[in-house]
Amino acid sequence: MQSTYPLIKKTSIAPASSAPESSIETRYRRQIGLILISPWLIGLVVFKLVPILASLIFSFTDANLLTPFEMRFNAGRNYVNVFNDLNAVDGFIRTVRLALIVIPLQTAASIFIAALLSGRDLLMKGTMRVLFFLPSIIPSFAATLMWSGFVNPSTGWLSRLILSPLGLGSFYQFSTWETPAESLFIFSSLWAAGPGFLIMMGAMQGISPDIYEAAWIDGAGRLTRFFKMTLPLISPAIFFSLVLNLTAAFGGGILLDRGSYYRTSFSSYDSYVTYVLFDLFHMGYASGLAWAFFLFVLVVVLILFGTSRYWVYFPDREKGE
Repeated sequence: MQSTYPLIKKTSIAPASSAPESSIETRYRRQIGLILISPWLIGLVVFKLVPILASLIFSFTDANLLTPFEMRFNAGRNYVNVFNDLNAVDGFIRTVRLALIVIPLQTAASIFIAALLSGRDLLMKGTMRVLFFLPSIIPSFAATLMWSGFVNPSTGWLSRLILSPLGLGSFYQFSTWETPAESLFIFSSLWAAGPGFLIMMGAMQGISPDIYEAAWIDGAGRLTRFFKMTLPLISPAIFFSLVLNLTAAFGGGILLDRGSYYRTSFSSYDSYVTYVLFDLFHMGYASGLAWAFFLFVLVVVLILFGTSRYWVYFPDREKGE
């Protein structure tokens, strides 16, 4: 009896061929790409990596800009002198104190502005975003001088029209350089909140409206939705903004001190490093100061990354678990 089943032909399965070599066009595009980014690569190596490595070597020497050929190794004495230098310690404490005030203030202001500009009923959102972002383009030191002029006792309109009638004479200290105007600096740092609120706004706009609608149906109010839902969902953006503000604050940019002369009762740590290098010409000690502070910032950033698992919401991490 003839079988009704179809005949099955034996076919040999060829092994998977190896990936084809890159074509001439692919190699050409790769070379063109390397040529286009070569200026950046050269700048990174020549103006960033080489000076950083050179400063690490100089930090173990007594190098002086006026007598560079008399450089000698001092076996880490510069790092010991950092802790014995009262000006360095004062600048470090002043920098950390201002950073602890400015960073939370900027982060809170960014979240508040982003929440306001994310409202559905707000008119002219695009114009408002531009207006809130524009002050961050103004240099910090220029903004400080501007505010100092506003509260000047004799010519400042803010001082004559608002502060004097209210009896706020103590604000006059902002117009002088003799008294540390840290309060003015802290207030002026809010001008740099433009990039931060854009980051927060992007995170808020990425939240699905269905989540808010479900919470509203369950009876959650505005504050409950904001603190229990919005803040946890935008915690990655908050974490990213904290890291940026941290590096900016400890770099001196947020302390509004770049471009000014060094003063022991006023300047930040990085200004003291600049003073030691370009005024005292102690390149070895200045390198030691910079690397000591870099190690401190590195430890703080690592601690921040290590604790992020406890307060930052990562959806991809939960899916992996």
